[in-house]
Amino acid sequence: MNRTSFIAAALAAILPAAVLAQDITVTNAYARSTNPSVGAAFMSITNNGSADCVLGAASAPQVTDRAELHTHVEENGVMSMVQVDSITIPAGTTHALERGGDHVMFMATKAPMAQGDEFELTLDFGACGTVPVALRVDNDFAPAGGNDDHSGHGAAH
Repeated sequence: MNRTSFIAAALAAILPAAVLAQDITVTNAYARSTNPSVGAAFMSITNNGSADCVLGAASAPQVTDRAELHTHVEENGVMSMVQVDSITIPAGTTHALERGGDHVMFMATKAPMAQGDEFELTLDFGACGTVPVALRVDNDFAPAGGNDDHSGHGAAH
């Protein structure tokens, strides 16, 4: 084994196995604080690849140990928010994580999220890789549509 091969093998053994997604792009990402212990993230995710990608987890350890995937569902004429296991981004499409729809929730935040705070969110698409997303808290941004009432979410949720 030559020196270059040896170094490459050694690095592969000690570096994390995380793969950055190359066919996923994220735009228009921002976060909102919904109460002192809860926040949410919204963005557009584009899958430029030829296979569906499944968002199965999110993490933002600077902000919380509990980043969850959520959506809104209607039952008997009443909209409610529920946690979901995953969100599929079909090949060649863009999917919006938006208020009143799919989004990332930050439960039991370590500190209140203040206007202008910045932090990193990592989206885990399993076989499609991971995507780091820079977020800024913007409580003033209010795109059209969607119910943003997360007041029922608290640290005990």
